[in-house]
Amino acid sequence: MPASNPAVALPADAASLPGYRVTLGVDRPMRLDSGAELGPFQVAYQTYGTLNADRSNAVLVCHALTGDHYVLDRHPVTGKPGWWEMLVGPGRPVDTDRYFVICSNVIGGCMGSTGPKEVDPATSQPYGLGFPVITIGDMVRAQKLLIEHLGIEKLFCVIGGSMGGMQVLQWAVAYPESVFAAVPIATAARHSAQNIAFHEVGRQAIMADPDWRGGNYLLEDTRPHRGLAVARMAAHITYLSEPALHRKFGRNLQNRQSVTYGFDADFQVESYLRHQGITFVERFDANSYLYITRAMDYFDLAADHGGGTLSNAFRVDGRGTPVRFCLASFTSDWLFPTPESRAIVHALNAVAANVSFVEIRTDKGHDAFLLDEPEFHQVIRGFLEGCAEHRGLTARRQPR
Repeated sequence: MPASNPAVALPADAASLPGYRVTLGVDRPMRLDSGAELGPFQVAYQTYGTLNADRSNAVLVCHALTGDHYVLDRHPVTGKPGWWEMLVGPGRPVDTDRYFVICSNVIGGCMGSTGPKEVDPATSQPYGLGFPVITIGDMVRAQKLLIEHLGIEKLFCVIGGSMGGMQVLQWAVAYPESVFAAVPIATAARHSAQNIAFHEVGRQAIMADPDWRGGNYLLEDTRPHRGLAVARMAAHITYLSEPALHRKFGRNLQNRQSVTYGFDADFQVESYLRHQGITFVERFDANSYLYITRAMDYFDLAADHGGGTLSNAFRVDGRGTPVRFCLASFTSDWLFPTPESRAIVHALNAVAANVSFVEIRTDKGHDAFLLDEPEFHQVIRGFLEGCAEHRGLTARRQPR
């Protein structure tokens, strides 16, 4: 359950919601990278652990593309465990006995934060495609407002993988004075052409579904479930590695002794992907998928903050960033391969930043950062321990 902390101002109706929800941008709308303004808007979030007296132990967890703020809790829709319970929790590397952990649903999302499925106060109808296009920078601006709302001046650490890693990088570049340590995992400083291509396939699958209705499916009481399921199937393949797929499925048949010479799911891997698609549409909004994938496509740290040179993005007042970095990649991740992380490390080295880097050997693919990878967990624990000692945070209890 979220921490009950009287020092943190929470919405009056938080107890009736699956987590907390706050309305931001009331007095002044938030200006987006597109030039549009958004406000007021809501941000849904969860907290775990206890904020210490000087508010120096806050860790912001940034979720990936189809994630949400239920890091530890059972998901209110699927009933599944929290998506990062292996890394975050009491005695875990991100130790909630020691740190005050915050995770918010990104704007544009569909689990409580304002996005295309929410009601536009100007029309009293769902935004649909009337919702403004957002960027990773916009997501982080909203998070910054949330952190300020919680009365936290400086985050001890920002951590996340994949799209979450993009948010971590954006935090470190946009608000270096507000972040002590940053842990970008399995990510990149910009989205590659190949990744943009995969996203476009998914978006086209959604928009080709006749039930999408030009994005107005909520008004017309339909859902583009078939298109969204196909988008999820295509994306899910990129989260895995060929060795992992072969080990798990090979060419094994699904509940049959021979092929059917038809188009049912003859192979186990086909059945697995169909299951992934079916379960995904139960918890995710199709228009949110369009908006969030587009935000990832637009992400380019060097272009947006470095004048085309990545190292310049990490300069603060002519010097290297004060943020301490730990980057991690995985050998079998072909969605965000190790060279993408190394490019960030080289840029940080160029400005003499404090940075460490590890490549974890695994065959689990991109999703390895969500799975049981002891070496990866040990690296995160060690880095945070070192940062905590430097900051003088109270030592945690022994691992359980």
